[in-house]
Amino acid sequence: MKNNMNGLPFDFSKYDCRLYPASVNRLNEGGWAFMAEKNGEDMLIVMGTKAGEYEGRHFENAGFDCVEAPLCAANAKTLRRHFPFTAPVPVLRKDRSFGLGDRLGIAGEGHLQAIDEFDAYPVLAQQSIRELDLTQRSYEEVLDAASWAVFRHGYKRGFGADGDHLKKPEEVEYALNLGFTIITLDCSEHIRNDVNDMSEEQAANECILSDELKQCYLWKQFVIGDGINIAFNEDSLRRCVLIYSKAIEYAAYIFKKYISEKTHQVDFEVSVDETSAPTLPMQHYFVANELIKRNVKITAIAPRFCGEFQKGVDYAGDVNRFDDEMKVHAAIARHFGYKLSIHSGSDKFSVFPSIGKYTGGRFHVKTAGTSWLVAMQVIAEADPNLYREVHKYALANFKEAAKYYHVTTDISKIPDVDKMDDNDLPGLFSQNDARQLIHINYGFILTDKDDNGNFLFRDRLYALWQKNKELYANRLKEHISRHLELLYMGWRT
Repeated sequence: MKNNMNGLPFDFSKYDCRLYPASVNRLNEGGWAFMAEKNGEDMLIVMGTKAGEYEGRHFENAGFDCVEAPLCAANAKTLRRHFPFTAPVPVLRKDRSFGLGDRLGIAGEGHLQAIDEFDAYPVLAQQSIRELDLTQRSYEEVLDAASWAVFRHGYKRGFGADGDHLKKPEEVEYALNLGFTIITLDCSEHIRNDVNDMSEEQAANECILSDELKQCYLWKQFVIGDGINIAFNEDSLRRCVLIYSKAIEYAAYIFKKYISEKTHQVDFEVSVDETSAPTLPMQHYFVANELIKRNVKITAIAPRFCGEFQKGVDYAGDVNRFDDEMKVHAAIARHFGYKLSIHSGSDKFSVFPSIGKYTGGRFHVKTAGTSWLVAMQVIAEADPNLYREVHKYALANFKEAAKYYHVTTDISKIPDVDKMDDNDLPGLFSQNDARQLIHINYGFILTDKDDNGNFLFRDRLYALWQKNKELYANRLKEHISRHLELLYMGWRT
C-alpha cells in the first residue's frame, strides 16, 4: 500500500508498522522523515540521502535508502538539526505560556493535544534537579522526549525548555550547554526566613540602611496601577533588605555570568517562592526594582503567594485575599514589564480564574506532578492489582518521601485499597490525601529495586503505559485542558 501523505512514497506493504500521519515531513535536501510504531515501540524512519546521518537499521524501500532509527540521544540531536521546530525556543516572552513537566518522558502527546486548543506556548521540557535526581533522568533525556513528542504530533509553533529551580552555577551551565531556553533560578538558599519573626528593634540592629536606599524608597508613593500604590517605612525596608539582599546579589551574579550575552535566546526567571512566608507586594516590588537597577533583564518572577500551593491539590487559603494580592502582584509585574510565574500550579482550579483575570491573560503557570498523577490513575484503571501494590508500597514509604515536599497529607483518611472494588480505585485520585501520597512517592516508585537489582515497578508501569498510551493521552488532555480553560475564562470575562 502506498501512502501519498506529503508526497511520501514509502511502501507500507513491505514494512509492517503504524504510521503517525502528523509526523510526515520533507527533508530540505530530498527525502522524508516520519515516526511509526513497530512491535509496540515508536521509532523514526528516514528516507533518502539523509538516512545515513541517523543511527539504526538500514534497509531499502521504494527505491530509497532508509533507516529505522531508535529514539536515542544521537538521533534526537540530528533530528533537531534537520527540523528546527523540534528544538526549544524562548517562550516566556509570549503573552501566555504553560509549563508541562513530564517526569516520565511519555506525556508529550497528551500535553500537545491540550495545547492545540489554546494559544498558550508550552514548556514541554521542564524539570528541576531534584526531579532529575529522584527519577534518575538527565536533562538530555528530558529535552529528547520533548523533541520526539513535537515531531510525532506535528507541533510547530514553538516550545520551551526550562531548567527549573536551579540553585547552583554548575546547574545553570549544564542546562544552558544543552540548549535549554529558560533558566529558573531558585534563590531560596539566599533568602532569610527568620526575619519575619524579628522585633522592630532586632531588625534595626541587624540592618543599617544606606543613604542610597533611603533616598530611593523611604516616604515615597510608587504608583504601579490604577489605585495601586506601594510605600515603605524604615522597618519594612529593613526587612526587605535582610530577607532578599543576598538573593538579589546572587541573581545578578548568575545573570551577568551566564545569561547577559544570551538574552535573545534565553528567558531568565527569578524564583523567590520557596520561602516560609508569602512575598508581600512591597517585597516583590523591592526585589524587582533592585534587580532592574543592576541591569538584570527579567522575563518572569515567581513570588510566594498567600495560602498554600501544595503539590497536586487545589489551592488552600482565603481566595478573597488571594484575589486582592494577585491584583497587586500582577500590577507590579506589568509595571516592570515581566510576567508573573505561578509555581506548583497543578490543580489550583479555584484560583485559576483570578490569575487569568488580574494578569490580563499574560501568565506563566507551571505544572508537573499532575501529569504523573494522571499516569497513575491510568494504572488504577488498567491494572487494579498493580495499582494496589504500588499504593501499599507508597504508604510504607510515606515518611521517607515526605522529606522532599511540604504536604499536609493525612494517610489515615485514605481508604484501604484492599477493601475497595476495582472500579472505585481511580476515584482515589479525587481525594487530596491519596493524591499527595502518590505524588510525593514518584521517585521511589520509579527507581526502587529488589534484592536482585530489578525494578520493583518501573518496567511493569512503563509496559502498561505503552499499552494504554491513547488512554493516557486522552485523560491528560482532559485534565490539562481544564487548567487552561479556567485560566482563559478569568482572562476573557
